[in-house]
Amino acid sequence: MKNFRWDIKGVIFDVDGVLLDSMGIWTDLGARYLVSIGKTPEEGLAEILFSMSMEQGAEYLREHYSIGLTAEEIGTGLQDMLRDFYYYEVQARPGAQQLLQAVSSAGIKITAATSSPREHIEKALERNGLLSYVDRMFTNAEIGKSKHSPDIYDAAADHMGTAPGETCVFEDSLYALRTAAAAGYHTVGVFDSKGESDQEGLRGSAEIYIHELCEITALFQ
Repeated sequence: MKNFRWDIKGVIFDVDGVLLDSMGIWTDLGARYLVSIGKTPEEGLAEILFSMSMEQGAEYLREHYSIGLTAEEIGTGLQDMLRDFYYYEVQARPGAQQLLQAVSSAGIKITAATSSPREHIEKALERNGLLSYVDRMFTNAEIGKSKHSPDIYDAAADHMGTAPGETCVFEDSLYALRTAAAAGYHTVGVFDSKGESDQEGLRGSAEIYIHELCEITALFQ
């Protein structure tokens, strides 16, 4: 592992679950919304909503909980709650700033690749003192493809002027990490208790697997 840093000229960080402690909102959002309007969420609601789009989830909540609003109005409420979480509540993962500082001080370029809305992520990173370390952020919405395709990583690497073999991708999601690995990128799998359910798969697929960001910071110092 001590030689790891010297082969790396660029790092691409996923944001949710890696730099930000934000994965919980994606399982708690429906319940949060219901509580905010005086409804009691059913047990297992997160699992029910997991495979649904925001629009489908809003319709489910409207019908199942007899909410006297349209699905569009519920969807707007969910989006507002999600925005407020990123703008005002979400915290950086422990050690995120120290890791970014170490990578930056080592002269290694930094980009971010996220599936979340740009404005949400930029506000959260800025509020937590992390945005200034990121040279450029790439979103799946702007790229036009999910992380099942390596396009977002390729765009970030192209911006940094680094080849996949000299670029490291930090991911907490197994499918995304496998996409990056298959495209030739070095990979760090990051544990998140509210994220990837197949941690053994993540551990086995990543070149380096960590529970906390501080575990890898020394490699860049």
